[in-house]
Order: sequence, then C-alpha cells, then structure tokens
Amino acid sequence: MKAVAVEQRVKNSDYLLTPDQVNADLGYLRIKRLTDFFGSLIGLILLSPLFLIVAILIKIEDPKGSVFFKQVRVGKDETEFRMYKFRSMVTDAEDRLNDLLKLNEISGAMFKMKEDPRITRIGKFIRKTSIDELPQLLNVLMGNMSLVGPRPPLTREVKEYTNFDKQRLLVTPGCTGLWQVSGRNRLGFEEMVELDIKYINHRNLRMDIAIIFKTIFVLFGSKDAF
Repeated sequence: MKAVAVEQRVKNSDYLLTPDQVNADLGYLRIKRLTDFFGSLIGLILLSPLFLIVAILIKIEDPKGSVFFKQVRVGKDETEFRMYKFRSMVTDAEDRLNDLLKLNEISGAMFKMKEDPRITRIGKFIRKTSIDELPQLLNVLMGNMSLVGPRPPLTREVKEYTNFDKQRLLVTPGCTGLWQVSGRNRLGFEEMVELDIKYINHRNLRMDIAIIFKTIFVLFGSKDAF
C-alpha cells in the first residue's frame, strides 16, 4: 500500500520546484536573516531563567543523562547539521527505536508515537508545551535554521523521500512553519510536505510574521504536540 501511494504521488508530481524558482529576493532574505539573528539572540537571553529551571528538572529525574539532546538533521540543499533540543527521553532512546517503529502513528517518512515509553516525566511536559524545542534558537543564531521554515528531517527519513518530498529541502529549515500551526502531529507526512511546498511557493515577510504569531497562540498545551 505504501509503495502504491508513493508511486501515485510521483505520477502526480510532474511539476517540481527548482532552486531558482524559490523566493531569493535579497531584500527579503536579508531581513529574514536579521530577524532570525536578533530574534533568537533576544529569545535566548529572555528565556535563560526557563532554560536553567528545565535543565535542573531534567538532571533531577536523570542525573546521569545530558540536559541537551543533539541530533543530526538535514537542512537546506541536503546539508547535515546538529540540531539541539532539551532531552525529553531516556538516554538509550535511539537504541530502542527499532523496536517501536511498527507502532508509528504518523504516516510516511516520520516516526511519532503518542504514548512513547521512552519519554521521561519531565519530557512529557516539555514536549506538550514545546519547551523542548527552545534550544533550537541556538541553531537559528548559528544560521543552520530559521525561525520559520520546514521542519528539518532525519537522515533516515530523507532516504525514503521522493523527488517531490525533497522540494522541502530547497530552503533553510525552521523552528516553526505552516505544519505546526495547521495541525502538527494530527496531520500525516504527505500533508506536511504539501504545506511546506505551499510555504516555499509563497513565503514572504508578512507570511513569516503571521506564522510566528500563530505559533505563539498554539505553542503551550497544544493537543497536537506529543
């Protein structure tokens, strides 16, 4: 069934975006980068007390584990980088993943499981409130992520991508985007790709600002976050 679905998507994807068709207006890109830089810098400063509290809680529950979780992700033009998050799982979470893949609750080249047994108690809270994502402001500051853009996939996910899916790698990935403010984990992989391509086709400063404000409203306690 999966192979049929992928084949159908390829057949319906005769038109694919190329890098020169993506909004590369220098004015927009410069403003976007300035917004990313100062937005992430200010965010890191203002949120530093919260970072400290979360770090202490993570260490209290699991003193031997690290506070931050670093994971290789795929960014613009399939360039790999290390993405930062607060650790919300047990230390051997990656080793236990293969045993859980059959329980995946998201269709397509992603893995999500609402009652993932690898998630710690503090991990459930920071995932529900998306606090675990805040260290990605470091990635935004460094320039390998943006405040707004497609979510950066894992390397194992990209290996399953069709040429249609790879269109979402034409721009710098973001901390938030149309997928996050349109349903997040309630949506399947194909819907996420379609929303990302919609963003890439129409992105501009007004759209970025609108997504950021929508993210603020859905950030804490989103029923679609797990």
